[in-house]
Amino acid sequence: MMYTRLLRPALFRLGGGDAEVAHETTLRALAAVSGGDARLTALWAATSRYRYQARAEPRTVYGIRFPNPVGLAAGLDKDGRALPAWPAFGFGFVEVGTVTRHPQPGNDRPRLFRLPSSGALVNRMGFNNAGAAALADRLATLGRLPVPLGISLGKSKVTPLDEAVADYVASLRILYEHGDYFAVNVSSPNTPGLRSLQDKAQLAELLGALSAEARSLAAGRTPRPLLVKVAPDLTDEALAEVLAVCAEHGVAGVIATNTTLSREGVTGADRAVATQAGGLSGRPLHEQALEVVRFVHREAGDTLPVIGVGGIGDAHGALRMLDAGASLVQLYTGFIYQGPELVRQINRAVSQTVYGPGKG
Repeated sequence: MMYTRLLRPALFRLGGGDAEVAHETTLRALAAVSGGDARLTALWAATSRYRYQARAEPRTVYGIRFPNPVGLAAGLDKDGRALPAWPAFGFGFVEVGTVTRHPQPGNDRPRLFRLPSSGALVNRMGFNNAGAAALADRLATLGRLPVPLGISLGKSKVTPLDEAVADYVASLRILYEHGDYFAVNVSSPNTPGLRSLQDKAQLAELLGALSAEARSLAAGRTPRPLLVKVAPDLTDEALAEVLAVCAEHGVAGVIATNTTLSREGVTGADRAVATQAGGLSGRPLHEQALEVVRFVHREAGDTLPVIGVGGIGDAHGALRMLDAGASLVQLYTGFIYQGPELVRQINRAVSQTVYGPGKG
């Protein structure tokens, strides 16, 4: 309640309403607090109560034990600047990135827009990040988190599409020892040509190379799981091809979904802002994401466990995602609008409900 009544209104006014200013301010504050600034110790201690109050039943997916099924989606903390904060808010796992082989500033600002009446965001960030080597250095200094860490990999904008495979493989090699799983992001709408990597032949080449590299880096151990993040805008036929390629190359699972190019479900009050170029996330995406999760679970069953993400803004939305077939869920836009209490509410609901793939 404190977040939605006090903190969120203040954050949303920062920078004259520039959503990216609020995002950066929040990350800096969380990095300072979780980094051990003595002046903020009391505040951090109070915040850390979520660590103990937001637990649900643990589950093992992809061979990884997750203390609860609610994760932070990629994009909120691309460079891992505030990593110790997220477990304290009750998240059962964290995904950083999307990170690219080469550092890049992303697209021109403004590039992040709120649609408050719709509970949504439009972004065209363009994988702004400090690069794979910088993230590896930060993770090496930080050490292991108390929850699993996923790392989302993308293509550098400066890398031509015909060199994309080598670009992804280089990032995996740099970051391999630091991630518990790796997400292959071929579905962002904000890097020119990226979604073409979901095409059957190109995806097969990419996943074949990444799987081979993971096996080599594992040096006889079980390789770190690879997951593929898919777009919500694929046809059923195209999505079925993606799943077939994933199965052929030993991919461990699917993240469904990325942002959408559709603007269906946006309220009238937000239609002007919705004309901004970029991917839409939040409440209008929820039904579309649910359909993709259902399709993946129906087609692949337990062979490709799903992380469901898209428009989860309350506990009911998370339970619907789990009922549709997701093994885990992730938050992004819902967390921005609802704050840490959302994590606690979902975990409480999950712990009180027998939900899971095909159940409910």
